[in-house]
Amino acid sequence: MPTISMFYGILVLMYFYDDRKHNRPHIHAEYGEYEASIAIEDGSIWIK
Repeated sequence: MPTISMFYGILVLMYFYDDRKHNRPHIHAEYGEYEASIAIEDGSIWIK
């Protein structure tokens, strides 16, 4: 997954075309062992 940004140990990642796997446009954020998906449309968060 391509890295868009990296700051304070947080990676912000996004697939350019990921319409088969996910329906809503979103980004992924990773910090150590933590992972979350953030919807671009309304900012809702899914923690993995």
